[in-house]
Amino acid sequence: MSHPRISGIYAITPDLTDTTNLVMLTQQVLTGGVQLLQYRNKTADNILKLEQATLLSYLCQKFNTPLIINDDLDLAIKVDADGVHLGMHDITVTEARRRLGPGKIIGASCYNQLRYAIEAENQGADYAAFGAFFVSITKPGAVSASISLLCKAKQYLQIPVVAIGGIDSENIAELIYKGADAVAVSRSLFNSANTQFEAKRLSCIFKQTKYSANHLNELSNDFT
Repeated sequence: MSHPRISGIYAITPDLTDTTNLVMLTQQVLTGGVQLLQYRNKTADNILKLEQATLLSYLCQKFNTPLIINDDLDLAIKVDADGVHLGMHDITVTEARRRLGPGKIIGASCYNQLRYAIEAENQGADYAAFGAFFVSITKPGAVSASISLLCKAKQYLQIPVVAIGGIDSENIAELIYKGADAVAVSRSLFNSANTQFEAKRLSCIFKQTKYSANHLNELSNDFT
């Protein structure tokens, strides 16, 4: 797979021990048109994580969708994932790049700190993730980030900006208008009554809102 553009709906898997259910739900979100998938399971042991990540890798290849592994560089290498997402207490972006090579995606959690994102970009990260912008049931203890941070990040960073934290169909548009290149979603996707429909709906909202935001920017530039 060529290096993908970080844009659109970025699905993050929930903590499921039922692998069959996880694969079924993931297939639905991929069918619904999400642009990236992150495998994240904070409750599984290493054996289960390897099993699940391997199956999701095959599934993502089928849909030509990049698979990112959360926090676990060794697992990303084992399943030949498309990249890894690193937290503040994980290995550095520099070390991850050294081990993964130039063709893989490296994302960095930057919470509500622009300086983390600038450092991650300097080390070779492919995107910076900020949040939580709204109350997150998936990560109830997450730090809070101001939506204005997205505007500021777009002024300082050349790499794409990903918004995360409590995002659903009701609040996603505000983040896109403020500059989010991609929007990470977990609970509102995987806990919905119809996962495939919700993935399609979020993808449509993203595309329509991004088009409107770009059009407004073009009009603004015409009058400056």
